[in-house]
Amino acid sequence: MRLTNFTDYGLRMLMRIASEPNHTHSTSDLAEEFGLPRNHLAKIVQRLAEGGIVTTHRGKGGGVELARAADLIVLGDLIKLLERDQPLVECWSEKTCTCSIEFGCRLKPRLRHAEAAFIADMNKSTLKDIALEHRSRIKQEIV
Repeated sequence: MRLTNFTDYGLRMLMRIASEPNHTHSTSDLAEEFGLPRNHLAKIVQRLAEGGIVTTHRGKGGGVELARAADLIVLGDLIKLLERDQPLVECWSEKTCTCSIEFGCRLKPRLRHAEAAFIADMNKSTLKDIALEHRSRIKQEIV
């Protein structure tokens, strides 16, 4: 299974935010840290906010923070949210399907089963399990 860059960066950003759960993270700082255009990161943040994963605050001192504890956010649900509208295979999309095997396809159910198994396995872990070490602890260990 291959995840989109959108999901990859969303997960990385959440790992970073989860490392300092009581801190509001500037989207500009996060975009710079991950080498992403701010607009691209804003789209990721918007999707996560719509899904109730993060909350956002505008203005000076604003930014993004987790909407709930990292140990309550399971990875499979995050992936489903971030991969929304990105079917595993083209034939799952009613809008773009060009597959001529409309009836009797025996591949689709196997792929759906594999995708469900992947999500179920990812749901065994939480965001807290993959959160990055807090930066100040890392700096202290280096010194």
